[in-house]
Amino acid sequence: YSLPSHSNMFYLGFFLSSSAETLLDDFLLTYTVFMTTDDLCQALLRQYPFMNICSLTCSTYCAKNHQGKEDDSDVSCRKRKVLHLVSQWTSLYKDWLHEDEHLKQFLKTIYRNVLDDVYEYPILEKELKEFQKILGMHRRHTVDEYSPHRKNKTFFHQFSLKENWLQHRGTMNETEEIFCRVYITEHSYVSVKAQVSSSAQEILKIVAEKIQYPEEELALVTVTFSGEKHELQPNDLAISKSFESSSRMFVYRKDLTDSLNPFAENEELQQRSVRILGINTWDLALELTNFDWSLFNAIHEQELIYFTFSRQGSAENTENLSLLLQRCNEVQLWVATEVLLCSQLCKRVQLVKKFIKIAAHCKAQRNLNSFFAIVMGLNTASVSRLSQTWEKIPGKFKKLFTELESLTDPSLNHKAYRDAFKKMKSPKIPFMPLLLKDVTFIHEGNKTFLDNLVNFEKLHMIADTVRSLRHCRNNQFGNEVPSKEHHELKPYVHHLHVIDNQQALFELSHRIEPRV
Repeated sequence: YSLPSHSNMFYLGFFLSSSAETLLDDFLLTYTVFMTTDDLCQALLRQYPFMNICSLTCSTYCAKNHQGKEDDSDVSCRKRKVLHLVSQWTSLYKDWLHEDEHLKQFLKTIYRNVLDDVYEYPILEKELKEFQKILGMHRRHTVDEYSPHRKNKTFFHQFSLKENWLQHRGTMNETEEIFCRVYITEHSYVSVKAQVSSSAQEILKIVAEKIQYPEEELALVTVTFSGEKHELQPNDLAISKSFESSSRMFVYRKDLTDSLNPFAENEELQQRSVRILGINTWDLALELTNFDWSLFNAIHEQELIYFTFSRQGSAENTENLSLLLQRCNEVQLWVATEVLLCSQLCKRVQLVKKFIKIAAHCKAQRNLNSFFAIVMGLNTASVSRLSQTWEKIPGKFKKLFTELESLTDPSLNHKAYRDAFKKMKSPKIPFMPLLLKDVTFIHEGNKTFLDNLVNFEKLHMIADTVRSLRHCRNNQFGNEVPSKEHHELKPYVHHLHVIDNQQALFELSHRIEPRV
């Protein structure tokens, strides 16, 4: 399973024999570990037009007489193998690599070659149609401008090379969705999911709905760590401003713009946790699951590879994965924030009970990402120290929480979680930090190169772990939606209000239950 790491030879037959589809998938998932996309493009181009049969290692070819010249069946077979690999590659990566200039040029070149070859090898017509489908090319009854023989082939269809995949990621700087933190106090923020191109007015509207405050009385202000303030105008690009390395985005009351924490003493903000008590726990868990699924379903398998190996700018290539990881952290902080902002003991007890039920519902809905986050949120030091609160939790809820905690037990390499998750049918959402830990463990425990050869056994183990995402996403979640009576539930779940400062959380914890 080893290949020369810098060889000009590309062992196409080995990868594309009928019994090696899994190996092909391993290769396509992990090739970026040891070669660039340009390297792969060049290797495929060398294979497609000219290559002597003697340089192939495919068992089918090895059985032939090796006389230096291939017959038509051999040539067409090899061309189809190249096209099959390209088809699998583009299908696997979808729109993920289509901004790569090397790939775009490669696809154009392959396209020209196939158009020219289809006349001599009509068997390639099927691959040509598949090529059209994969790349989203549009059929037109015009002359092929790429073919050198276009004057003699005007009766053939042309497939227009409009890069349709750019509709999704070519304008990524404008349409990319991210989580943006809008601070309400120095340590408390609202998490807003919005496009990079969102204006200050659009962000402000979301925040105003979240904190239930009149939009016209609020303003968005970027504040540098040195204290310099800049009020954003309605049409300003809010998120680009908030991403400046030395600034944060705050929401201010217009009549208190000189105050750093204008909402710090707002009684309504301190009591906001009580509102959750009126929301159906199943509906709340369902909305958490629906939102997590939208994030999880957007993750490309290759993001786990880039996250682990940190190649070619991992921040850009792991954006969807980073969103889900950030979401997990925010749900954990959200649980602690809601509990610690509830100053009344009896209602705080009800709130803890509610979160235990929500965690159980997330498990029932096969959303282990939010399940873990909620359990960890209840187990944070600032919440677990609330002895008065936990003493009043009924026995059946304590028993249920103990059972839920057992699934998060890290002993025996998280055996309890792995066994339970394996039994769950798809669709299901895994606890992503643990999946990343598995990939990292394989990476750090095995060398990528052995004697200047690629260690494909390591890459197979990584690919096998990454492929678990496919099993989780074999089916789609149903169309179940929360009750109509909770119309405010979706914006609430999508834009969580959390306190991200552990010291601030501990201060709240000691304020509601002082140390005896």
